[in-house]
Amino acid sequence: MQLNNIPKIKNLDSNNFFLLAGPCAIEGEEMALRIAEKVVQITSDLNIPYVFKGSFKKANRSRVDSFTGIGDEKALKILRKVSETFDVPTVTDIHTNEDAAKAAEYVDVLQIPAFLVRQTDLVVAAAKTGKTVNLKKGQFMSPEAMQHAIRKVHDSGNDNAMITDRGTMFGYQDMVVDFRGIPTMKQYGTTVLDVTHSLQQPNQSSGVTGGRPDMIETIARAGIATGVDGLFIETHFDPSKAKSDGANMLHLDYLKNLLTNLVAIRQTINSL
Repeated sequence: MQLNNIPKIKNLDSNNFFLLAGPCAIEGEEMALRIAEKVVQITSDLNIPYVFKGSFKKANRSRVDSFTGIGDEKALKILRKVSETFDVPTVTDIHTNEDAAKAAEYVDVLQIPAFLVRQTDLVVAAAKTGKTVNLKKGQFMSPEAMQHAIRKVHDSGNDNAMITDRGTMFGYQDMVVDFRGIPTMKQYGTTVLDVTHSLQQPNQSSGVTGGRPDMIETIARAGIATGVDGLFIETHFDPSKAKSDGANMLHLDYLKNLLTNLVAIRQTINSL
């Protein structure tokens, strides 16, 4: 795993998977700190390297009246406060070239959304900040195609990149994870499985994305068994009231048990 370049990340010598986790979007300071505190406690107990995740804005929305954020600077300052309060690194999405430099002042990892991962100017702008770049695999892309996305980061003078699989479109309203892609993408760099987005059911007639949170542990277990370096999990203390992606989130109360089981699986695999 090439994560030594991320400031504040701990327990890298634990021989464990690492975790990117937090709410889909930053809804306010109190909620972000509340979620971060709980996840930091759990991951510290389990020796899991941890990066707090939260989108400072949501640009990809089904409807014009969907929640997009509380204000860019306000949300980015909350991400910084989470990092300073709990001494953990943070990751957030960017959507425009201008976002790259702006967000880089506040967070440690810049994430390229799946729908935008082929946008060369955006990937290059993120790479040139010197921050670690997390490239979400497009739902429409093969695992093999991600070698070109990661090469754009490297060719821009930045060796700090990772790939995150978030499922592949299956028809119009469902996602599937092709676990054959995990070892393929690991040839190109550090590879993460986005468990919760892989369980989305997009393009619903209501304009609100659905999901299958009941399958979170199944997908996560399979990812660990397949050898992913890290997991990406969106979590919230009340998914039913989350302002974005609540339908496929993991309830925060279930996170400890899930991670405990996954650590046991990783330890068993490491012992073989």
